[in-house]
Amino acid sequence: MTHRRIYRLLLFFCFFLAGTAYGQKEWSLVKNIDWIRVFESDMDQSVYKRIKVECTINGTFDKLLQVLNNVENHKTWIYNTKRSYILKRVSATEYFYYTETFLPWPLQNRDAIVHIRFIRDSQDRFLKIAAVGVPDYLPAVNGKVRVPRSANSWLVTAPEPGKLHIEYVFEADPGGSLPGWLVNALVDKGPFESFRKLSEQLNK
Repeated sequence: MTHRRIYRLLLFFCFFLAGTAYGQKEWSLVKNIDWIRVFESDMDQSVYKRIKVECTINGTFDKLLQVLNNVENHKTWIYNTKRSYILKRVSATEYFYYTETFLPWPLQNRDAIVHIRFIRDSQDRFLKIAAVGVPDYLPAVNGKVRVPRSANSWLVTAPEPGKLHIEYVFEADPGGSLPGWLVNALVDKGPFESFRKLSEQLNK
């Protein structure tokens, strides 16, 4: 089976989870501030937590896609992102990109290669986004720890004109020797800050 076939199967699996399995998980609310709610749940065979964010913000599908496709600008709103850029654009709705996340010394920065795909309903009833880590797409970079596994999914709807309701689910193994208790103690901060800043980007 080719790498491309494997990636497409992973993306399909991620979309499937966004619509069914994620909704069946047992979630615990860990942060509820203003218009952002952050939940966590256990992951099978992992010491790390899975995260879900639910929020309703000002914006449109077009504006959200514009922000997400401006990959080099991710560092201004995605928490602790040092740099990111597109490696290969497959189509207007699919691309591979590189991202590096800053961690304070003595920890090493994490990097990841991500395959992302967008599915927009022709009648604008929803927008689905799936992003799957593909760590072997490029060789490891000296001085950085490659994230061995990551996946996130978005289900975006428009409850009224100019408003977006977002359900975002993220899970990852950060790699290296980061203890689970430390990662889990801070796991809600990144998504909360990222969606708060995403709202600012959508209002520009």
